[in-house]
Amino acid sequence: MTALDSGSLVRPAPVRNRTLNVVRLQFVNRQTFIWVPALILGGAWVLTMLIALIVRGAGGGPGMDVQASGASQAPLWYFLAVGIQAMTLTFPFSQAMSLTRREFYIGSLAAAAVSGLGMSLAFVLLGLLEQATDGYGVNGYFAYLGWVWEAGPFAAGLTYFVSTMLFFIIGFWFATIYKRYGTAVLTIVMIGIGLVLVGLVALATWQQAWPEVWRWIVDTGSLGLALWAVVLGAVLAVGSYFTLRRMPA
Repeated sequence: MTALDSGSLVRPAPVRNRTLNVVRLQFVNRQTFIWVPALILGGAWVLTMLIALIVRGAGGGPGMDVQASGASQAPLWYFLAVGIQAMTLTFPFSQAMSLTRREFYIGSLAAAAVSGLGMSLAFVLLGLLEQATDGYGVNGYFAYLGWVWEAGPFAAGLTYFVSTMLFFIIGFWFATIYKRYGTAVLTIVMIGIGLVLVGLVALATWQQAWPEVWRWIVDTGSLGLALWAVVLGAVLAVGSYFTLRRMPA
């Protein structure tokens, strides 16, 4: 006797479970979301500490701080690649599994959020350790950067997490545009973004507004900038989703 003969119907899996399936699908290749970001973070930390030891050994003295500006954000740039790979490598499998594009997109964002939370937690723990040990005793700072930590460890972790998600969404959208429209359109979009940025720089320069710009950045602080990044990320996420919806299978 079949399910139809017995009067019962086979119901589709709940949306929540299907979305979790996307998260599991993204984490099938753990290198993309776990090991490579961790390797980049750890490698950047090792290089920073080596530089701190070299400066200390060269006579920098205990009072000289080594601020590794840029080193701790190395994994953030990799999240561009994570967004690209999450789209180009996994989307065909999601369609073969009969997952909707909404489920695929929400699940991909959730997978990125899990990875981003892990990276943010490592960033905060390293910053707290550096703060407690005066830069590991050699004044070498990797995660504890004053302007990021002004509002405390929670704000620093939030700033890092929002940054990872923003980079992921940008990479995902670029990959979606490429899959939907091809290389030429993607190149045009990137050139257009570059022209807009150059135009903003030119406008600030011609108006001699750079002092006001820097003052606004300083007054806003890392936490305020992170909140603005949330708004930007939401706008980009909506655009990325609607591009994905119109992409052929």
